[in-house]
Amino acid sequence: MATISYHRPGSVAEAARLAAADPDARVIAGGQSVLPAMKLGLLVPSAFIDLAGLPELRGIRMAGGSLSIGAMVTHAAVAESREIRAALPALSDLAEGIGDAQVRNRGTIGGSIANSDPAADYPAAVLALNATIRTNQRAVTADAFFKGLFETDLRAGELITAIEFPIPTRAAYVKFPQPASRFALVGVFLAQTDGRVRVAVTGAAAHAFRLEALEEALARRFVPEACEAVTVPAQRLNSDLHGSAEYRASLIPVLARRAVQRITA
Repeated sequence: MATISYHRPGSVAEAARLAAADPDARVIAGGQSVLPAMKLGLLVPSAFIDLAGLPELRGIRMAGGSLSIGAMVTHAAVAESREIRAALPALSDLAEGIGDAQVRNRGTIGGSIANSDPAADYPAAVLALNATIRTNQRAVTADAFFKGLFETDLRAGELITAIEFPIPTRAAYVKFPQPASRFALVGVFLAQTDGRVRVAVTGAAAHAFRLEALEEALARRFVPEACEAVTVPAQRLNSDLHGSAEYRASLIPVLARRAVQRITA
């Protein structure tokens, strides 16, 4: 059996140094993705770098019209926060629908975004809300962050510290969950701000992405029927035992329509 070291750094700077020094080490935020990957034999880390003891990565606050959420804030905390519920209820609804109670109480928003699972919920919110990902080194725009399957713009030794969400005029998230895992078979997050519309999709491709055809259709006419005229190509979409690429393509405008209905009801 391989020996795995365990580190519990006392600061973000120390955690970043440890991560930069050992490319095979894995940062632990909530552990809800790393541990299952190990059980499947997909990951054999040389060390764990546990961020649980870093209070600087926690906290929820409004600042300059944006909602800032620390990377180590759990899904349960996002779902239950009165501040988030008042400012951005669609994000609370999203968090409330992640996994089960155990996952929500252990998993973190920063860990989910850094992992960039193709079926994770938060990446759709990050893209649709045009969030800024704050790290120990820089600020990364949402459109530049997600690069591929489990791949982001994060560099060696770079850790997410917080995510800043601009407050939209209105927003909604609707997903078609895989029944066993509650991951998104397809999920659509829609946000409207000053007449502009951003639509992001998760679960359908290698990573979350924006769908400009829907954005343009809804910018012209923000009604549920506008989604019906948009045809989503199935090329490059996921196809697996849960659903074909064509099935996922057909779901996207349906879920977008439901999101618009939820917003305009």
